[in-house]
Amino acid sequence: MLPVLLCWSGGKDAAWALHTLRQRDDTRVVALLSTLTEGHGRASMQGVREEVLQAQADAAGLPLLRAWIPQACDNAVYLQRMAQALAAARQRWPALRTLAFGDLLLEDIRQWRERQFAGLGWDCRFPLFGDDTGALARRMIDGGLRAHLCCVDTQLLDAGFAGRAFDHVLLDALPAGIDPCGENGEFHTCVGAGPMFRAPLQLRAGATVLREASYAYTDFMTV
Repeated sequence: MLPVLLCWSGGKDAAWALHTLRQRDDTRVVALLSTLTEGHGRASMQGVREEVLQAQADAAGLPLLRAWIPQACDNAVYLQRMAQALAAARQRWPALRTLAFGDLLLEDIRQWRERQFAGLGWDCRFPLFGDDTGALARRMIDGGLRAHLCCVDTQLLDAGFAGRAFDHVLLDALPAGIDPCGENGEFHTCVGAGPMFRAPLQLRAGATVLREASYAYTDFMTV
């Protein structure tokens, strides 16, 4: 079976990618890899706490690997830190050569990942890529995935959506032009339950704060 390292943000797309990969009989996800920001202890961009990422990994029955990046991080530094984390992963699993991502639609992002990581000696897989995001969003929900919006780009979507459950009611309430999976950066999610987990996580929502004058973050933490 092909060993795979899945990049893990704590959100619905990564979680569903894990579920999808586990349906294959030729692939084995060996670990999750999260990119965290130094000084914050949170997933970069999504803002999911490290403790929640660890709880998700535990619920999935997988090790959580970490790539730490500085708060002001350019592409060169990002790749350097990722290279270090990937080298450590390969020491642990010598046959490991494949990264998987939960990307859905953006071809430029896919090509960028393929180019950058090929330079580090890694192949990339995108198990959800090309799926209709409206149908996929509802399939996730119907399949038992439970998540909440943990980050909203208020330039694209009203801040009142931050903290809301990712469910059919939310999908029906999204304005026209907003991708149902937030694939254009409209929102990010934090997963608390689903078929990829042994048991649901016990999470509670904290405050919602506006950062960088644009992003409304709702803090989720373990109970």
